[in-house]
Amino acid sequence: MGGALRDVAIKKEPHDYDLATNALPDEMLNLFPKAVSTGAKFGTVIALVQDSVGETHEVEVTTYRSESGYVDGRWPSDVKFVDDIDKDLGRRDFTFNAMALDMSVLNLEGEISEFQVEIYDPFNGLKDIEDKVVRAVGTPLKRFQEDGLRAFKACRMASQLGFNIEPQTFEAMKQSIPVASMVSMERIRDEFMKMLIGSAKPSVGIELMRQSGLLSIFMPELLEGVDIEQKLFHAHDVYWHSLKTCDVAHDSVKLPALLHDIAKPRTDMGNGHFYGHDSMGADMASDIMKRMKFPQSEIHRVSVLIKNHMFYYPHIKEGMSDEERENIMIHEWTDAAVRRFIQRVGEENIEDLFKLRMADAQSNPSTAFKPEEITLLQRRISEVRMKDMALKVTDLKVTGEDLVSLGIPMGPKVGLVLKELLELVVENPLLNTKDDLLREARRLGNV
Repeated sequence: MGGALRDVAIKKEPHDYDLATNALPDEMLNLFPKAVSTGAKFGTVIALVQDSVGETHEVEVTTYRSESGYVDGRWPSDVKFVDDIDKDLGRRDFTFNAMALDMSVLNLEGEISEFQVEIYDPFNGLKDIEDKVVRAVGTPLKRFQEDGLRAFKACRMASQLGFNIEPQTFEAMKQSIPVASMVSMERIRDEFMKMLIGSAKPSVGIELMRQSGLLSIFMPELLEGVDIEQKLFHAHDVYWHSLKTCDVAHDSVKLPALLHDIAKPRTDMGNGHFYGHDSMGADMASDIMKRMKFPQSEIHRVSVLIKNHMFYYPHIKEGMSDEERENIMIHEWTDAAVRRFIQRVGEENIEDLFKLRMADAQSNPSTAFKPEEITLLQRRISEVRMKDMALKVTDLKVTGEDLVSLGIPMGPKVGLVLKELLELVVENPLLNTKDDLLREARRLGNV
């Protein structure tokens, strides 16, 4: 049932299966003695079954049910088990998620003949898939008033599948904003990130969220960029530049790409300059992510990337005058400057910062940025790393005091471990981080 059949219909490999039955939970527990009832109220049972090679799998099966009396914009207060599949499918969100396959067509080997397969589709989900439409089941407003997360999900599905949202469904989403506002930030965050990572063009879903009013619930700061012109080196306003940067960004930097210019409207000088937007943007992104309950480690990573995304590496370009070349050479980064850059960004964030900078440039046809800037800086960082690694024990990211704090006895043992750590780092320069070296020190010092 549900999403698995939708995925099959659009020729996509299903990642899970939604099984339902008219059998009551107690009957399923009798059929599957090792089954576990995980949600008695909702009639969900996890059955343990073996495949053809004897491997055991967990299969979640739920009794047909109807729901009513939704509270907190999310949860039904009244759940009744029914034996009518139409009532069960009728409580689903979208037509393409309200289809079913009769499992009785399976043969003894669990295979399905293509001539036996019949999808039960009472709400014309297959037609909506063909027409590339997201349509609510039954009365759209009722569906969204039952569960506030469904409006966010509609935007995600449209974005991931490349579908349009049917007009009545979209109008109902706009009318149900008070219910959507009741959904927890954790659930909104998860739905939003699924959309960012799972869409070829997340901008489709983000724009639908803006038009429907959903975006103002959890990220109103992004709306401030609408119609804020960028007069220098930009082809779009701040809002659309942010969305287009997110579209082309690598998955690891989708969120920082979306938020990298979040502070430009508040730092707009009116002349195409936005002084300090990188630093203020890092703080604003941190506030947004705290509101959305992101882990602290991810908040820190995104903040670091945004704060440093305006880095400029001076380099000689073809066609420069002698004076320009001389000026570049004067401002060329020293080894110490490269080390400070790595320290400021964090070695673990360097590659993501480069990905963010490339996406920022790639999304803007009017940019003055050239990709060789990153290529040259990468080469420069490698040179400094190699120099650092070839020097002396004091260049390691740990000291003798760090090793003593681990429990390694002070004296010759500390010196021996430091020497062995240096040899490891010469072989693999990326090991020269405090966490990695402390881990290796524990192993070498047997502590």
